[in-house]
Amino acid sequence: MNLYKSYETERLILKPTTGEDAAFVLELFNTPKWLEYIGDRQVNTIEAAKDYIESKMMPQLQRLGYGNYTLIRKTDLCKIGSCGLYDREGLDGIDIGFAFLPAFEKLGYAFEAATKVKELALFEFGLTEIHAITTKENISSQRLLEKLGLTCMGIINIPNDDEDLLHYKFSKQSNL
Repeated sequence: MNLYKSYETERLILKPTTGEDAAFVLELFNTPKWLEYIGDRQVNTIEAAKDYIESKMMPQLQRLGYGNYTLIRKTDLCKIGSCGLYDREGLDGIDIGFAFLPAFEKLGYAFEAATKVKELALFEFGLTEIHAITTKENISSQRLLEKLGLTCMGIINIPNDDEDLLHYKFSKQSNL
C-alpha cells in the first residue's frame, strides 16, 4: 500500500499531511474554531507544527495506512483544510474529523472531503464502522456528521479531557 497516496474529489485533492504542510498546520491549528472546538495543541511555531506532524500524524499513517489529509483546492492548489481518520485514545473505533480555514467554511468542501474519507474508510481501508466526536456547541459539525449518515450515540469522555462530547457512529452493516 502506498502510504502517501493522494485522493481526489470533484474540487479537492486529499494529500497525506507531511512536514511540507507545517505552515498550513500552524495556521489551521490556531484558527478560532480549532481552538474553541478541538483545543489548543500548543502548535505555535513552524517547528512545533513539523514536530506535531512527525510525532502525531505520521506514526498513525505508517501504522494503519491512513490518517490526516491536507485538503487542496484543485483550481488554485490552495490548502484549505484537513480531513481524516484518527485512532484516538479513549474511543473504541476510528474517528472521522475535519477542520477548515475560516475562508473555506460553508462552501460544501467539508461534506465533499468527509464523504470521500468515509468511502475510503469503508471500501479501501476495510473499516466496518466510523466514529466521530464533537462538542455540544459545534452545531455545524453535528449537522455534517448527520448528513454523512452518522447517528448520535450519546455522551462520551476521552482521557485527559473532562468535557462531555457527543459520540457519533456509522456502521457499514446497518447502513448497507
